[in-house]
Amino acid sequence: MGTGIVADAAVTLPWRFHGLLAAATVVWLGAALLLILLAVGYLRQRALRLHAGDPVMAQFFGAAPMALLTVGAGALLLGRRLIGPEAALDVDWVLWSLGTVLGLVTACTVPYLMVTRHRFGPDAAFGGWLMPVVPPMVSAATGALLVPHAPAGQPRLALLLGCYAMLGLGLVATLLVLAMVYGRLVHHEAPAGTAVPTVWIGAGALGQSVTALGALATAAPGALPAPYARGTAVFALLGGIVVWGFAMLWVVLATGLTVRTIRAGLPFAPTWWSFIFPVGACVTATCALAARTGLDMFIWVAVVFYGLLVIAWVVVAGHSLRHAARQMSLRSVAAHARRRGVEPEGRFDGATELRGTVRTTAGGRPIPEARVTLLDPAGDVVGVTLTAADGSYAFTDLAGDRYTVVAAGYPAQAMPLSLEGSGQGVFDLTLAHEEG
Repeated sequence: MGTGIVADAAVTLPWRFHGLLAAATVVWLGAALLLILLAVGYLRQRALRLHAGDPVMAQFFGAAPMALLTVGAGALLLGRRLIGPEAALDVDWVLWSLGTVLGLVTACTVPYLMVTRHRFGPDAAFGGWLMPVVPPMVSAATGALLVPHAPAGQPRLALLLGCYAMLGLGLVATLLVLAMVYGRLVHHEAPAGTAVPTVWIGAGALGQSVTALGALATAAPGALPAPYARGTAVFALLGGIVVWGFAMLWVVLATGLTVRTIRAGLPFAPTWWSFIFPVGACVTATCALAARTGLDMFIWVAVVFYGLLVIAWVVVAGHSLRHAARQMSLRSVAAHARRRGVEPEGRFDGATELRGTVRTTAGGRPIPEARVTLLDPAGDVVGVTLTAADGSYAFTDLAGDRYTVVAAGYPAQAMPLSLEGSGQGVFDLTLAHEEG
């Protein structure tokens, strides 16, 4: 979705630089290819149930529907020259429908899991909690592009009003989550390390609502009677400016936290992609206000935001490619060693295996089916497993390094550890139920 917004945002810019649309089309094609590869790769892992039970991983289920919606909108905005108008429209209808259904399921299911299965401390709220509730707003913004192509009459009206309903769902939920995140920032220690980029998601959620208001107001005259259509234009302008102002406040807050963290050291992690989509949403939101007001200030702000978006995307994409290449290299070496039954050349001086047992603090009972997640220094997930009936877990083919072990099943527990030497490491954890 981060790559897709770079392409889609280029179309909304008031100023078109030479070759911009051609470059945006190439980026859109790359996003479409990435969507296919990552979707196939994730489905092959069969980790949906495991991730649904993880209080952190479950939040990022919202990324998949937003990716579908962003790439689908790109097909209609940029793909017509390549695959033809009819094919582009068909692709958008399919991806929008699939992304909308998946987004609504995510927006309803993840909060339900948070209430019934997950347990959180008072300082647990973070920007990632916005990920499940933002997809309906993206559906509203991208669905507005399809309103003129829907059959006139009831179908077109239903699509428009449905998009407004999804905008309301996402915006109200976003404001609730932002209140919790802001309370966590004020009452507890400021986030550090790889969690800081997720603060930017708040600006993206707010910017997406402004984008949706503008897009729906543009599509409204073809579906609503004249008085209501004019009302949507007023709502898009005045409501959009109010929310945009709040979004800019959040941008300033997120920028301050990011600069503070960079000075202390900000290691690369997949959460860096949290910089991209929010900045892209700020571009589309500012462009929507520029088109509606003609104010030069909005035009300049949109261009500056897009320049920052491209720079951030290049940096994050470059780090992501290097990280992916490193991970593939490590897996290749480990797989080669297992096939040959010998130690790999250049083997790391770390423990090759980590074992332990998860127990309750009261009585020391082994906990079966507790989720144990192993994180590397960058915050990337090295492995996820469930404990056996005796509470035991194991990770193999590990390099000597610093790790964080996260155990969840009751309130989550995270403990840092270091693996040195070679052989086998043992690390036990305890989990306590909140009532005992």
